[in-house]
Amino acid sequence: MVADILSDAFLAAVAGTGFGAVSRPPRRAFPFIALLSGVGHALRFCLMTLLGVDLATASFFAALFIGLGSLVFGGKIHCPMTVLYIPALLPMIPGMYAYRSIFALVMLMQQFNDPVLAAQYLERMLMNATVTVSVVFLLSLGATLPTFLFPRRAYSLTRKRPSGN
Repeated sequence: MVADILSDAFLAAVAGTGFGAVSRPPRRAFPFIALLSGVGHALRFCLMTLLGVDLATASFFAALFIGLGSLVFGGKIHCPMTVLYIPALLPMIPGMYAYRSIFALVMLMQQFNDPVLAAQYLERMLMNATVTVSVVFLLSLGATLPTFLFPRRAYSLTRKRPSGN
């Protein structure tokens, strides 16, 4: 089980770093993007496999961890939270559910004249789309919640601390 958690964290860290590279953050941000990606994804993995938490709720708590971590690390490296948390969240986007919902929609359109098949594809589309939308919404809520809980800290991350007095 430990090997599964570590491999999940490592692969998410690699993916998060790759997503971060696309937006060209400062080099000092890459280790923190990797750390937040890996630990956040591993947290979601642990919540789901060890505690039986559903995908959407586990994603919310992982995103909340990533958001809080980006608040802490962003202050250390004088970098906006979004530079850290957006690439860290991208490996947790439920792409397979999104793909399945679009596939079911296409099949629904092709089988529109057969009410039984159309109903099956409509049900599949709605179920997969519900999971996709729920997870993406809770990922965004969890990551941005620290901004609303600690607004003064969140908006001063790129400012140098006053020296002296």
